[in-house]
Amino acid sequence: MQGLEENGYGVGADIGGTFTDIVVKAPDGMCVTRKVLSTPDDYSRGIIAGLREIAVERAIPVASLREVIHGTTIATNAILEHKGAKTALLTTHGFRDVLELRRLRTPQLYDLFYTPPPPIVERRLRLEVVERIGAGGEVVLPLDEESVRVALERIREEGVAAVAVCFIHSYRNPDHERRVGALVRDALPGVHLSLSVDVIPEIREYERTSTTVINAYIGPVVEAYLNALVERFAANGITARLQIMQSNGGVMSAAAAARTPAHIVESGPAAGVIAAHRAGKQADIANLISFDMGGTTAKASIIEDGRLGRTTEYEVGAGISLSSRLIKGGGHALKLPVLDIAEVGAGGGSIIWVDQGGGLKIGPRSAGASPGPACYGLGGTEPTITDANVVLGYIDPGGLAGGAIPIDAERAREALRIGIAEPLGMELVEAAYGAYTVANAQMIRAIKAVSTYRGRDPRDFALLAFGGNGPVHAVEIARALRMPRVIVPPAPGLFSAVGLLVADIEHDRVQTFLSGVAALDLDLLNATYAAMEARLRAALIAEGYATDTIRCDASADLRYVGQAYELTVPAPTGVVTQGDLAALAESFEREHERTYGHRATDEPIEIVNLRLTARVVNDQQTPPRMADAIRGAKGRQRLACFSPRDGYLMTPVIDRGDLRDGIHQGPLIIQEYDATTVVPPGFPVCIDAWENIIIDVPRE
Repeated sequence: MQGLEENGYGVGADIGGTFTDIVVKAPDGMCVTRKVLSTPDDYSRGIIAGLREIAVERAIPVASLREVIHGTTIATNAILEHKGAKTALLTTHGFRDVLELRRLRTPQLYDLFYTPPPPIVERRLRLEVVERIGAGGEVVLPLDEESVRVALERIREEGVAAVAVCFIHSYRNPDHERRVGALVRDALPGVHLSLSVDVIPEIREYERTSTTVINAYIGPVVEAYLNALVERFAANGITARLQIMQSNGGVMSAAAAARTPAHIVESGPAAGVIAAHRAGKQADIANLISFDMGGTTAKASIIEDGRLGRTTEYEVGAGISLSSRLIKGGGHALKLPVLDIAEVGAGGGSIIWVDQGGGLKIGPRSAGASPGPACYGLGGTEPTITDANVVLGYIDPGGLAGGAIPIDAERAREALRIGIAEPLGMELVEAAYGAYTVANAQMIRAIKAVSTYRGRDPRDFALLAFGGNGPVHAVEIARALRMPRVIVPPAPGLFSAVGLLVADIEHDRVQTFLSGVAALDLDLLNATYAAMEARLRAALIAEGYATDTIRCDASADLRYVGQAYELTVPAPTGVVTQGDLAALAESFEREHERTYGHRATDEPIEIVNLRLTARVVNDQQTPPRMADAIRGAKGRQRLACFSPRDGYLMTPVIDRGDLRDGIHQGPLIIQEYDATTVVPPGFPVCIDAWENIIIDVPRE
């Protein structure tokens, strides 16, 4: 990371639903890794435990840790579990029910009884203020400060911990919101305050209101968590600077994350996509779909022509978190730059169950780290995907994480027999393989959400699989989608923590700028971009980064006049000329054709929003070297089932290093400290120059 002292150690700490992954990078670039069970009562305990183990084993003084980059699910969990702060919303008179009305969309078109998630702010705490700004920024109705004081008195009586302020058209004129913000600070010191003009100065009242409310709702929770983490670090002699992974794949300071916590809602999944992007660049593979299967969820993201997929259309709080123009209304809108990640509730700890009609179901409930899958022997009794994989012989019955987490195969068999096999009248192996197949089908949804639903063909992409469980399922998923190749990087089970160490520092800004391209005011456009850049540069300089290390990348949201939604395309950086506008319009039309299958060449085009990203580029451009990645041949075998028809086969168990001598043929199980790769019969497998496992999928 830029600014990391040469004699200091960097730490990537990624907290998952089951495991906390720690990667410590030494000054020479070599990394040491550790997996420990997550500690849901206080996630920081897992981080400290992992760091202590590494520090003792490698004789690393904790005072030499200079930077901790952290991927966290604290914001996501607060939303999913409805454990955010008690929040009030101040909004323009007449717009009290925007959160309730949303976009009148449902993810299940013909389900007449579908119930959307309840609004984050209950109606009695959605308070109206008399004011109105017009669409051009003019004051239609002056701010009535008495109505503000009445609302603030109500908020004080209710004991509210966070306040969101979102007025109509404030993105055009922020004066009313700024004034109300000042009144809130004076009247309610200590209350977390979120103004939409600071969080998202962008058109569309529902998305802007929802995003601002999310920022307020999780603000006190995230701030308390980060403060406690810093205090726990200090109590253990760790004075490292704390940085947080954002949803867009960049890193921000802990202080910035506390101010705008909505930017870290997808913090955990983003790091793995960044690592996949770096691994693809290293191996010169431009088209990848990253597949990350952990203990609670499975995530997928697309990397096309070497570029990360990013979006501003996202929903959280539903059964599947994704950005899709086809599926909306299942969650709360979060209109901030995020990596285009689709997430489903199918991980190693996901519960396998039978519905009333006798159908086999996976998740979204998870056994998590406590009590965990039945095979962990920690009190879990319900069957999980991990238990099914133990029964199939895919997972080492001797234990996980180098034996640190024992596996009780008999408990796995018992849970699956009682919970699935007997109710369905199936043999145990059929029940286990059925669960494996259903889980794969569910995870294919996530991959299709970022490819097929975007007008991309999965057959044009390789599948890069990681997470503790991703390499177990990847080959069968690739076969079902007819993807040509599966890639498993070094340290796959800790790959997201690796991604934290190679991410750039980033800050984003958006500003609505409604104008037709043909009649655009270039001076105003350039002045707007310049103001955005000045604000972003000032934020990074305040965090200690030199001005000559900051790079800015511009983009813009465009649409055909009359369309309801837009597409984001790269824009020129620096002074925009008339010729640049023609190129920008052509970029939009190409993207429109690729996404929707056509372009409307006779229709006028307009710009809706301007976007700018300021970043400090990480000097670690390739994934770090893993000290624990290669451990030598095991020369073992165990029974594994690749199809109920063929039953169990005696399968060689090898290490990644055993692949160095050439091409091998499945069936194989490649077993490592942090993950297991399953290679079915007939699949060729080898290792490349960067220690990636390469599995070619035969055409059928």
